[in-house]
Amino acid sequence: MEAAKSAGARGLPPVHLWNPPFCGDIDMEIRRDGTWFYLGTPIGRAPLVRLFSTILKREGDAYFLVTPVEKVGIRVEDAPFVAVDAEISGEGEAAAIRFETNVGDSVTAGPEHAIRVTRDPATDEPSPYVMVRAGLEALIDRKTFYRLVEAGVHAPVEGESWFGLWSGGVFFPILPSSELPET
Repeated sequence: MEAAKSAGARGLPPVHLWNPPFCGDIDMEIRRDGTWFYLGTPIGRAPLVRLFSTILKREGDAYFLVTPVEKVGIRVEDAPFVAVDAEISGEGEAAAIRFETNVGDSVTAGPEHAIRVTRDPATDEPSPYVMVRAGLEALIDRKTFYRLVEAGVHAPVEGESWFGLWSGGVFFPILPSSELPET
């Protein structure tokens, strides 16, 4: 933990380089709303949550807290982070969408930080995400997603018209234009 804490002042620790032995799972969970729990109790100290977020690593569908000497498994209900705000600058293909997460990360959507939207098969409710780093995504919160939808445009994707967002020179499709209600 000390290595991660000291590295946090200089930037993110190089967790992608760390491959320590697995020490087992701990009773830690990140809920869909971005709240971190330990032993069933919410972790209320934001700096501690930020510290843990800097040593989070994903391998396949599993999540771990890692240091140079140990790796422990944790549960993640959906995505480990929540995008709580976004700022849109520019227009059309020159637009840039900068996201802020609940743990203090800031990323601009583009080739390295893709936006994707899944839909719940039972309810058809959208779940939008933005890639933050190394396979770790942020669920885009509802208020932010609604603001993004207001800035959405139509563009062709593989011969079909899609409604979506431009950022960093990339078009991120949200929904086929044909599925939008007539206004």
